[in-house]
Amino acid sequence: MKLLRVGPPGAERPALLDQYGTLRDLSALVDDIDGGLLGDASTLDRVRAAAGAGVLPALDATGLRVGPPVGRIGKVVCIGLNYHGHAAEVGAATPAEPVVFLKAADTVVGPDDTVLVPRGSVKTDWEVELAIVIGRTARYLETDEEALAHVAGYALAHDVSEREFQIERGGTWDKGKNCETFNPLGPWLVTADEVPDPQDLGLRLWVNGELKQDGHTSDQIFPVAEVVRYVSRFMTLYPGDIINTGTPAGVAMGQPEPKPYLRAGDVVELEIDGLGRQRQELKGA
Repeated sequence: MKLLRVGPPGAERPALLDQYGTLRDLSALVDDIDGGLLGDASTLDRVRAAAGAGVLPALDATGLRVGPPVGRIGKVVCIGLNYHGHAAEVGAATPAEPVVFLKAADTVVGPDDTVLVPRGSVKTDWEVELAIVIGRTARYLETDEEALAHVAGYALAHDVSEREFQIERGGTWDKGKNCETFNPLGPWLVTADEVPDPQDLGLRLWVNGELKQDGHTSDQIFPVAEVVRYVSRFMTLYPGDIINTGTPAGVAMGQPEPKPYLRAGDVVELEIDGLGRQRQELKGA
């Protein structure tokens, strides 16, 4: 299934995109697309049955904003330097273990919402990423099979980053990762049954129409199953939590001087095979 949330910020309603591309209203069945739904197999089965029976009312998508596909997110866990190509382009050694950091849940916005360049920023960067959406509470998982069984689905994420704040201003990466609007997510949560191999997905990103990133999840240093299993050793993952799994080569930081960092007025577009497409116009904060 392709689950999504539509409507004004803070007032999104649950919806489903059917196999014919028609937007369907889920409001009569569920309150929201959130951890409560994703952790409830029987309710998800009812949604599937209703979608298959063709009884869900259609929504007019004209002019309708698409919000983040998951509401009430508990936490956003991120994996840094997780593609061989990206580690090489920034001159970093291949990590021996996943590099883990957190983004605040309030950085998450809709896939086509405005991204704000922070005040004083000169190094705002782009990162297309595969996001894992957790569907079952995960603690101390032992095997890859067990890890994948705890995944509700996948989504497209844009892990926007301010490199000066992240690297040159002291401390950890938090300052460069948690600026407002720095995690567009969606348009859809695609359930795991429709993504048979998360290591077989192409990722692409354009800036002002120019292709900047053209990668593939097969280049991940730590694949999806290993990431979920590893993170579950250090924190409890709950339904509705998000894990951003890193970005392929092609970021501004990895390019020759003068590095083409983002500015107000730029347009970023990104996509992952089967997971939809995003478009953001950048403005000053």
